[in-house]
Amino acid sequence: MTTSALDRSDLDGTERDGPGRGAVGASRAFALLLVITGAMGLLASWVITLDKFELLKDPNYKPGCSLNPIVSCGNIMSSKQAEAFGFPNPMLGLVCYGAIIAIGLALLSGARFPRWYWLGMEAGCLFGVGFVTWLQYQSLYVIGSLCLWCCLAWVATILMFWYVTVQNVRHGFIPAPDGLKRGLLEFHWVLPVLHIGVIGMLILTKWWWFWTGGTA
Repeated sequence: MTTSALDRSDLDGTERDGPGRGAVGASRAFALLLVITGAMGLLASWVITLDKFELLKDPNYKPGCSLNPIVSCGNIMSSKQAEAFGFPNPMLGLVCYGAIIAIGLALLSGARFPRWYWLGMEAGCLFGVGFVTWLQYQSLYVIGSLCLWCCLAWVATILMFWYVTVQNVRHGFIPAPDGLKRGLLEFHWVLPVLHIGVIGMLILTKWWWFWTGGTA
């Protein structure tokens, strides 16, 4: 069984110079995944930013996604964790997700990038997935509320992290044993599905009493 279109990339110099050298492009499917996940994150960041501005103007403002005591974007936005770097977190998302869309569009147009560029993307995505993991913990176990727009950004970040990793492993930019490399390329969907599934299970079990109509 061969790898899917998400793993196949246009090459420039890879066969000539050996693995991990030269500039490489990406398949149309991978480029579209970057555009779509970037758009998901950008949409979430944009909506949260608008609601944050409204909340700053009126402390009693209730965001549209504040549906109940658990799904309450207002609780998240008014927390100190919502400004982890001294400014609203979604402002960082506006820049980073916008950059991912730009990279995806460049790849769709046939752009090829060198090793350092792909490793830079990997570092950025690793920071992103690490940051949303921290936010997930804070949301579930410290703040005690859930933001649906944040969840959309979480899913987008997790997907782009794992598929950028697959891209880098495929071209030897991230070293991996042959068996691990073949398994990752063949079953590239497993890790992001498991990652998102674990987050879903944590959300389900954290507020199981609420989802089942019980009491805390």
